[in-house]
Amino acid sequence: MLLDAYLEKVQSFLKSKCAKATVVVMPDFFIDRFVSLRCDVESFSEMVANVAERKGGSIDGITQTEFRGGNAANTASALANLGIKVIPIICTDKLGLRLLRFYVKNPKISFSHIKVFDKPSITTALEFEAKRGKANVMLRDLGSLADFGPQHLNAEDFKAFEEADYICVFNWAGTRNFGTVLAETVFKHVKTMGQGKTYLDTADPTPNKEKVQDLIEKVLQTSLVDTLSLNENEAIFYASQLSSKIKELKSSLNFEDLAKESAKFLATHLHARIDLHTTVFSATFTNDGETIVPAFQVPVLRATGAGDAWNAGNILGNIYGGSDEERLTLANVVAAYYISNPNGKHPTRKELIDFCNKLKGRWITKTDKN
Repeated sequence: MLLDAYLEKVQSFLKSKCAKATVVVMPDFFIDRFVSLRCDVESFSEMVANVAERKGGSIDGITQTEFRGGNAANTASALANLGIKVIPIICTDKLGLRLLRFYVKNPKISFSHIKVFDKPSITTALEFEAKRGKANVMLRDLGSLADFGPQHLNAEDFKAFEEADYICVFNWAGTRNFGTVLAETVFKHVKTMGQGKTYLDTADPTPNKEKVQDLIEKVLQTSLVDTLSLNENEAIFYASQLSSKIKELKSSLNFEDLAKESAKFLATHLHARIDLHTTVFSATFTNDGETIVPAFQVPVLRATGAGDAWNAGNILGNIYGGSDEERLTLANVVAAYYISNPNGKHPTRKELIDFCNKLKGRWITKTDKN
């Protein structure tokens, strides 16, 4: 089977000598609390309403876990486990820094660029059962992240931008007040003084939608971004900002196909390569064409953080320099390992090699989606 051949190529990459590369990730670290609700939104709403009607009380049996969060911190953890040197330039408070060191114990990660402020970023992630699998609703206190910007970067940070192979800006939506100027400043410096590739994942833009047009004009429609990583909702959102035709397609296409058409549209209107990750497939779109690789059938034990694991695999695939099919397969494998791991662990190279053997023949097909 041709798809299994991609898995074998991924294993070959992982068995080879680890590619030497340095990746800068920024700017967020969240203290996350996962609340696993084994029910849909309607059932949970009814439970909450019943408790509120009796003037308060408890709902027992709700599994909760505190863990490392934030797009940059999660991607850093995943990359470091895969043997890549990572420089996080992220903001938190003193307790957050201690927790980050506790959660991410890997010599591949440098903590010398962490920015310590007064307020941490905290998320409570509610994970619901939904028609398309698990859905997560994140209740966020952005803390100091909301005001993080270029004014907090120093000469050593800019030196890191110049020397790194990949420079990744995540969570534009959370850097509420200076997100656009942060991405613009960092990526302009890389393009003028650096040698690396730029990688952008904005996260869900809707909480900061009043500033989306500024982001589109100053960053997305320029040549500053080499890779724009999106999930289904983000692809549809950005394409809808640029064309009314996307909104018209909503009534005639299913969710995944609408995301695909949106990503395809973005590839023809932006300079960046568009990398789309969904629950059933991953894809790359450029002016030269498209590549689509199905995801894997694995038990989905969590939704939060899946995109970060996928980004780490995608970046590693870029570093290895394989074909688009091989890179997307690697990204899918890293994400599949993470979402199916009982402890939410990011895999090592060895663990990923063994995991590939379990995935052969377990590709999601059109029949599986229906």
